Amino acid sequence: MRVGVLTGGGDCPGLNAVIRAVVRKGEQHYGDDFVGFRDGWRGPIEGHTMPLDVERCRGILPRGGTILGSSRTNPYKLDGGVDRLKANLADLGVDALVAIGGEDTLGVAHKLSAEDVAVVGVPKTIDNDLNATEVTFGFDTAVQVATDAIDRLHTTAESHDRVLVCEVMGRHAGWIATYAGIAGGAAEVLVPERHFDIDKVCEDLKRRHEKGRFASIVVVAEGATPKEGTMVVNSSELDAFGHVRLGGIGQLLAEEIEQRTGFETRVTVLGHIQRGGTPTAFDRVLATRFGVAAIDAVHDGAYGHMVALQAGAVVRVPLAEAVTELKTVDPGLVEVAELFHG
Repeated sequence: MRVGVLTGGGDCPGLNAVIRAVVRKGEQHYGDDFVGFRDGWRGPIEGHTMPLDVERCRGILPRGGTILGSSRTNPYKLDGGVDRLKANLADLGVDALVAIGGEDTLGVAHKLSAEDVAVVGVPKTIDNDLNATEVTFGFDTAVQVATDAIDRLHTTAESHDRVLVCEVMGRHAGWIATYAGIAGGAAEVLVPERHFDIDKVCEDLKRRHEKGRFASIVVVAEGATPKEGTMVVNSSELDAFGHVRLGGIGQLLAEEIEQRTGFETRVTVLGHIQRGGTPTAFDRVLATRFGVAAIDAVHDGAYGHMVALQAGAVVRVPLAEAVTELKTVDPGLVEVAELFHG
């Protein structure tokens, strides 16, 4: 078979491991020929390709990012985008497509599948908010990066008797904030699943200082919002999938805390640092398992499905299950983090 591979949405550690696994098993076990599409869905729309074979995949297992490049291109938002995509797949003789991405990338894959495009999905998001899979690759690496940062912030906060706000990724789900906050011993963990009470946050911090703890770490997901709704993100600009470009809650929170408590407060925004660099061993293994399972699904004709991790096993689930709703943090886990507030 001639199989196309693309990576869409934000980059994350483990993408190259998936590509490598798909190509390795496809070429050596099935005798497949591969086409790499550049820059997400833009590749098949514009016919931008690159050669993809075992030799070109050597050495990419530990590399972050994606050798194919990525973008947030949405073919359904471009005039004639879907028709051009289909025509290019036909012209290139592509029999099936492996789409590696998150909610938006797999949402496009789901729509294309309904239009008889042979596509198999691989779930990817450091936010870990894709439904139908227990975990996505990239998440473990992002949590480790955030935890390492929090560990470092503790020492400088203690040296200067400061409150340090650490903003991490998490648009609609606070998985990174919750895991890293618990692992890093944060004084407060604020997530999108629960609107936070800024008054309570400040009271918790004051109580800590009264007990002689003169340094506090507040971890906040980029999508967290206060109950009263007065603290808003800095930008209302939308991307191609209609998402607001987030960023700024950490700075606004730091200013509010300092004003209300009088404690010197600084902010650290981890941003794209969480996306980059070498994937952890867990993410390399999971990504490899997903890649192997994806090319198997192609040869079994399991189009319109994605691979997923459930109860420790890699299974296939309909793409519709992944994109209909987001997987948010279990309330019980949020309560664990809240036990250590104040």
